Amino acid sequence: MGFGLGPGDDVPADPVVWADAQVDSVPDLTWPGTIPSAKELLDQRATFVYQDRKVIRKKFKNDRKAYKEAKTQLRWQCGEKYYESLEIVIRHHAAIHSPAPVFERLWLFWHNHFAIAEKDMLASWNTGAYTREIIRPNMCGSFTDLVKAVTTSWTMIHHLDNSESVGPNSKRGKWRRQKGKVATVNENHARELLELHTVSPAAGYTQQDVIALSYIMAGWENRWSKTREECNPVHFEQKSHEPGNHEVMGKRYKQRGLSPKNKLIDAIEDLCAHPSCAEFVSTKLVRHFVADDVTPEMVQPLIDAWRATDGHLPAVYKALIRVVYEHTGSHKKFLNPEVWFLQSIKMTEAPWPPEPSAMEYDFKSKPQKLQRRPRGLMFEIGHPVYRPKQPNGWPDTEAEWLSPELLIRRLAIAKRLAREYMAIGKLEKSIAHNFDSAGDVIAYLKFCRDNPDNWRSTSVDTQFFLPSEWMLKV
Repeated sequence: MGFGLGPGDDVPADPVVWADAQVDSVPDLTWPGTIPSAKELLDQRATFVYQDRKVIRKKFKNDRKAYKEAKTQLRWQCGEKYYESLEIVIRHHAAIHSPAPVFERLWLFWHNHFAIAEKDMLASWNTGAYTREIIRPNMCGSFTDLVKAVTTSWTMIHHLDNSESVGPNSKRGKWRRQKGKVATVNENHARELLELHTVSPAAGYTQQDVIALSYIMAGWENRWSKTREECNPVHFEQKSHEPGNHEVMGKRYKQRGLSPKNKLIDAIEDLCAHPSCAEFVSTKLVRHFVADDVTPEMVQPLIDAWRATDGHLPAVYKALIRVVYEHTGSHKKFLNPEVWFLQSIKMTEAPWPPEPSAMEYDFKSKPQKLQRRPRGLMFEIGHPVYRPKQPNGWPDTEAEWLSPELLIRRLAIAKRLAREYMAIGKLEKSIAHNFDSAGDVIAYLKFCRDNPDNWRSTSVDTQFFLPSEWMLKV
């Protein structure tokens, strides 16, 4: 449930107690360098969007080459080619150095559960901050509070186009029809809230339920302005909200208090309390940590903890920890590329991620090679974590990751580790901590060291890590 044990780590006397102690509260991020806030990153995005659409595009409308050069400078000025790598560094530093690696694994899980797909340059500015400031702080409360925070966040609303929703009978909807414009709701956000984030299709909701939930969600949007375009904080716009009562999965929601935005909060609470929600999310947790072939017996302890505590996440985590412990040795899990990579780094003590000094950026020129390497690395291993192609995130089963191409990518990293950063003597303790057949593993590594011509190849080498000359300086 963590990232393995390094040469200097001790094997916990009681693994369950060790893991339990890590999930009651949210640990601080370990990255000692600059961590930009979500607000700062939204400001940078707003500057880029406005300057590109309203300034340089008009200024150089008849000179394509000059426009391209000006946009390149704008990209550097706003960090469009930098922040994604910085977020990966912050994320990986936490995985490797956090005193609570079990919590960090769960953080990666929730990021993928509430995934932000590759769209509108969200990975360049917003996705990393969303995982840090929306998901992470809400991981040790109730699942309901986590869903509320995610659902009403700027990144999720923009990702799923909820700002485009206009109730057909709202004030804005009526005005749009008078102008001959379309006035309708966008179903993306409501559909994903049902299908991917809470109850799943197993709950038996219908298309009418999706539409009704879209009416409830209409009005939650990113306020548009002339100087920031759509890059403004989320607010509830009552003029876009569909008036009246709306029925979702057999329950009718009506305005409560002065603002109908409360209807969404009520709906989220009911979705999170639905039996299908506990079963769906618990199954995903077990599948991620235990095995692809999940059995009801594995999932039931998590469901029981969920129901007993109204979805209090630390209680669910602790039930999961016991299920993982009970099935260790009887089930195996093929890890996704990022987790496999981080475990390899942890066990070998390879120099990753780059130091804060290496990630300092001047916002005037193209980021240096080392500052671009984190993003490039994730593409190289086939797992650019902030850029899944679909809203359901990256796959979590062996069939999707066990392909010749993706295995070759892992081999390239393993060879790089073995050749540059792996000292067999230092690793013996780490191997003993992490492998049942430690003697066989050590013997094989020594064979590779003593017979380099049998395994070394430059045909698949890629400069994943820090260059050797930089290492010498360190």
